[in-house]
Amino acid sequence: MSEPIFHMITGGPRPVAPFSHAVEADGWVILTGQMPTDPAAPDAPLPQGVAAQTVRVMENLRVVLRGVGLDLNHVVQMRAYLTEFERDYAAFNETYQTFFPPDRRPARTTVGVTALAVGALVEIDCIARRPETETP
Repeated sequence: MSEPIFHMITGGPRPVAPFSHAVEADGWVILTGQMPTDPAAPDAPLPQGVAAQTVRVMENLRVVLRGVGLDLNHVVQMRAYLTEFERDYAAFNETYQTFFPPDRRPARTTVGVTALAVGALVEIDCIARRPETETP
């Protein structure tokens, strides 16, 4: 087993807690849950509504994945957290599904929670797998 590699992505979203953007070991890349903050303006107000926040979160995941040489096609599992599960689940799904072709959707769990950092409505983390021919 290889030693873990701790990635902090230049130009990535500003961490809202003490963590690495991603940690990699043996080709598995685990991304920390991303918030709907704008990496270019981290103190700006959050986008309004779960659809807009979902887009921003997915874009932030793309930033981190690009930073380690991957993209959404490498994602095998995602976990989503919603603070208003019953109200926002349908709108979240409608937006989320636009990021993947119907035949290439990662495994996913969606959980209702009481609160998220920075007052977000949604947070998503994921696990990606680096193809065996690639190295970090």
